[in-house]
Amino acid sequence: MSARSRCLLLLAVLSATVAPAQERAQEPLGIAMEGYAYPYPVQFLSLTLEGQDVRMAYMDVKPPGKANGRTVLLLHGKNFFGGYWRATIQALTGAGYRVVVPDQVGFGKSSKPALPYSFHTLAAATQGLLNTLGVKETVVLGHSMGGMLATRFARLFPEATTHLVLENPIGLEDYRLYVPWQSTEALYREQLQATEEGIRKYHRTYYVTWKPEYEEYVRVPARQMLSGEYPRLAWVAAATQQMIYEQPVVYEFPLVARPTLLVIGQEDRTVVGKAKVPPELLPKLGQYPELGKKAAAAFPQATLVPLPGVGHIPHFEAPEKFHKALLDFLGK
Repeated sequence: MSARSRCLLLLAVLSATVAPAQERAQEPLGIAMEGYAYPYPVQFLSLTLEGQDVRMAYMDVKPPGKANGRTVLLLHGKNFFGGYWRATIQALTGAGYRVVVPDQVGFGKSSKPALPYSFHTLAAATQGLLNTLGVKETVVLGHSMGGMLATRFARLFPEATTHLVLENPIGLEDYRLYVPWQSTEALYREQLQATEEGIRKYHRTYYVTWKPEYEEYVRVPARQMLSGEYPRLAWVAAATQQMIYEQPVVYEFPLVARPTLLVIGQEDRTVVGKAKVPPELLPKLGQYPELGKKAAAAFPQATLVPLPGVGHIPHFEAPEKFHKALLDFLGK
């Protein structure tokens, strides 16, 4: 075989290898993430919310070794899903904790109904899951939007909450005071105009240093945009953004009578609706170093752990520091 023939054959093999990978990257992903692998087995709880039959996806992960008899509930952020807790699940189960990780209704592998979404409804559904699993008490850990939900859960179900842990929660300020209101319809139309590059640009604001592994959390929503059911997911995204805007929890921090840990990446500047904020007000918003201190002063029993050089997702950017702070707090 001539050198030219060998070269052509090699190019053909490379093309056959690369093309399917590129095609897979562009394959549509169903809005319930069908076929997308989570780190642990996923189960479903059937619920009826606002007259609609829905299913809540969840992982229930037992410790591989000796159990300590305690449970931790992990609540995901708005632009994420239960699978992104992989390393935190490993850290907790390795320390003997049982870990329950739901996808909230409207997110991840759970149903995507058109509902008037509220933190009360999501908290009650989550408590229903814990009751089904026989979990009477739990540590409640929420990241980002999950921090707002965790706060609401602790307020609604204090008897089920032993500790509250907030990892860079949004809602440490009342966005209604600075961000112009938009109708859910307007938010929905914006969601329909979303692009992969726009999603990537937004996700990059979460981190101090972008890493290739973060790209996965851009590809998932980008592939879902190719689904024939995407308009339904876009409506849920708009409705839950409205929920965040219209249902602040910051005023209730003094009423949470449980030991509380705040882990705050100091470089975070997340503001829901930031693009609509008048430029002169932007320097006043999303200042997490100051917001963390104010929140710690508001909770009756709070421990604040600031993480310098870390952005919105400490369990990605600084997992060792985040998990040490978490396990030290729970071990007291």
